[in-house]
Amino acid sequence: QLQLVESGGDLVQPGGSLTLACSASGESLDTYSVAWSRQTPGKERGGVACICAVASSTSFGDFVKGRFRISRDKAKNMVLLQMNNLTPEDTGNYYCAAVPSRSLICRLKDYEYSLWGQGTDLTVSS
Repeated sequence: QLQLVESGGDLVQPGGSLTLACSASGESLDTYSVAWSRQTPGKERGGVACICAVASSTSFGDFVKGRFRISRDKAKNMVLLQMNNLTPEDTGNYYCAAVPSRSLICRLKDYEYSLWGQGTDLTVSS
């Protein structure tokens, strides 16, 4: 069974960059749509970005505004979330999630994803 482990969370200064990794074991991620979701202080958990299994098309939350990139590293069986121009509002717990899918579109709805990692923490502060 597919298992997901997030890594890369850290303390970053405002304006900085960081890459989070979602590593998979047990199965290939190639046939799964994968999403990153986050829990920020005082808010409900919500989608950040997702990448489809088919054609690797992507979607992002409106707040991303071109700052983030999601990609697959098929050789390492992982999905990366590259984040730039980070702000304190990006502080939170970041989770990786996956669902088997043949759809050309992925959606940032947590309930659509059946497998979740334990999360990794990002703090953006000076």
